[in-house]
Amino acid sequence: MKKYIIYLFVMTMGLCGLSSCSEETAEDNEFENWTARNDAFLAAVVNDSLQKSGWKRIQKYSLGDSIKSDNPRDYVYVKVVEQGKGEGCPSFTDSVRVAYQGRLIPTVSYPQGMFFDKGTSTGGVFSLATASTTRMKVSGVVDGFATALQQMHIGDYWRVYIPSDLGYGDSGSGTAVPGGSVLIFDLILVDYSPLGTVMKPWW
Repeated sequence: MKKYIIYLFVMTMGLCGLSSCSEETAEDNEFENWTARNDAFLAAVVNDSLQKSGWKRIQKYSLGDSIKSDNPRDYVYVKVVEQGKGEGCPSFTDSVRVAYQGRLIPTVSYPQGMFFDKGTSTGGVFSLATASTTRMKVSGVVDGFATALQQMHIGDYWRVYIPSDLGYGDSGSGTAVPGGSVLIFDLILVDYSPLGTVMKPWW
């Protein structure tokens, strides 16, 4: 009887140990092979942008109009959620008023992608009705974000996919964004104003 109790104790401890290891492994594997997974995700986005309607491919602004790149990492990829009615687009020196939120690619724990920047989102379904707004300079954001902004019209709601090369690169950003991450932004352009011009108030 004593041997049987000892056997049960050992087996129970073993199972608990295995369970603990499994939980730790799942946690540790959240970002395993992260760069390769992001590369595969970006490849799927590039394919969608070439084959499906409602997509835009925008070459990074710093290359200018005279150079056409064959490198897919020199582009941001945009799924147009809602088209605005404004005319003109912000320039690199302008200030913009936007509603936005930023997340990473989907993982097991975060099927919609982990938010690294909730931006002006207040939770729930992202829209101008549920988000607040913020002002920023086009020149003060990562290249991919700046590239998208310079092609937007007031009222545009875009889902923007930014390759790591136009985001935070191989080094990432703090603990929130691992190196090699594709950045996914929900982005609405509310207003913009040229350098030296006061932006209209927003309520």
